[in-house]
Amino acid sequence: MFSLIQAAGWPIWLLILTSLVAVALIVERFVSLKRNKILPPKLLDEVLSMHRNRQITPDMVQRLESSSPIGQIFASGLRQELAPRDVMKEAMEESGRAVAHQLEKYLSAIGTIASMAPLMGLFGTVVGMIEIFGAQAPSGTNPQQLAHGISVALYNTAFGLVIAIPAMICYRHFRARVDSYLVEMEQQSLRLIDTIRVLRNQPSDTASHQTAPASQPTRQGGAARSRKQGEQTRPPRD
Repeated sequence: MFSLIQAAGWPIWLLILTSLVAVALIVERFVSLKRNKILPPKLLDEVLSMHRNRQITPDMVQRLESSSPIGQIFASGLRQELAPRDVMKEAMEESGRAVAHQLEKYLSAIGTIASMAPLMGLFGTVVGMIEIFGAQAPSGTNPQQLAHGISVALYNTAFGLVIAIPAMICYRHFRARVDSYLVEMEQQSLRLIDTIRVLRNQPSDTASHQTAPASQPTRQGGAARSRKQGEQTRPPRD
């Protein structure tokens, strides 16, 4: 390994450092963008069940906010539960933008490495070409310097591509994963808003249905009493 680095020349150290950074960022994103961490299964159903049972408390909202990114969005909506629908939706959208920024963390760095690694390899190629031309002398060509220049040019080019190709693949993969997460978060957020609105309207509808039948006998009884009083007050016929 050391002989390979020695043959590639000093520009290879820049690429080695870049590769270490790329590997660290890719591993971090693989761990952080797991689905169970971003979108825990059945979290929406649990929140709706607690809302039906009237178990939503400030402590519960705080725990929900710190549990996951989608929980952070749900918590912002639950804090605006009594507000109009537009206010609740706007609060969740603002929280969603913050969550999207968190999910896209380090993706720009990975994309930058994927685009810059070939240029860094090209820089090593130029350095190798300079050494090749430096091997030419009036007294003749220095074979050792010529071979070293060629190896520097080829090794740096190859190593730059080796870094750029996996970095670009991972960048595209993470970008697609984040986009799919954001779409699913939006759908679950709208479902939470609509379900909460329906649950809020249920008690008033039920009460109106319950009081309507009770009012009918009252009116009927009042009408019967009115007729009875009319018969009592009617003057007798001769």
